[in-house]
Amino acid sequence: MKLSLRGAFARTAKLFELAVFPSACKICKALLEAPAEKVLCQACLDKIVPCRAPFCPACGRFFDGAGEPHYCSACLNEAPPFSAHRSAARYRGPLKDALLLFKYRRYRVLGANLAGFAAEALKKEDGLWSGVDLIVPVPLHRRRRWDRGFNQAEVLAREIGRIRRIPVEARALIKVRSVPPQTSLERDERRSNVRDAYRLDGAEGLRDKVVLLVDDVYTTGSTLRECAGVLRNGGVKEVRAVTVAQA
Repeated sequence: MKLSLRGAFARTAKLFELAVFPSACKICKALLEAPAEKVLCQACLDKIVPCRAPFCPACGRFFDGAGEPHYCSACLNEAPPFSAHRSAARYRGPLKDALLLFKYRRYRVLGANLAGFAAEALKKEDGLWSGVDLIVPVPLHRRRRWDRGFNQAEVLAREIGRIRRIPVEARALIKVRSVPPQTSLERDERRSNVRDAYRLDGAEGLRDKVVLLVDDVYTTGSTLRECAGVLRNGGVKEVRAVTVAQA
């Protein structure tokens, strides 16, 4: 009886919400009728699926075609400062749409959907999760955070931390230089753009810890490399990384 009353109340609340604030899926424009639907309909969320392509065990770069995971030539030449990185899927289709809405249209509520998708897609990656002491989000400069209203990486990190029951230290890294967005730069300009842009705040709490860096999108890896290098130089034992999507 209680369950049916709760369901009836949820449906009534949703109908009232739709009557006062008509709402449609921001991707397919279908009316959002289910009580749990916010910004995107469940049908569009269901189209976001993990990438099962082979990948580099170090940088996480997806390879085209079939095969087993193997190290890419870049990582064989120079190992990244993080020991492992995985993306949940490629940056395309409904996932790209959802991330753009989350990050640039300020639909913060989508962070739970995106983080839940990433945690589920990568849940069997024991080498990624085992022994992690802390989750650290890639920080935004205070000006950009003020403009956006939130740090998308922190929203993702906190939700992943809740799901995996790992504490989050959102102030471990700070961004000290406001630099042009990485998306505005060519591939070979990105590493120099973020050089010396980050520093540790309170390194003692991180010493000898295994840290998981979290960000939204991985493109060249320059941001993750810079942040991981700062963490390692500050005494962190090992850095791993997770991103929702890979461009």
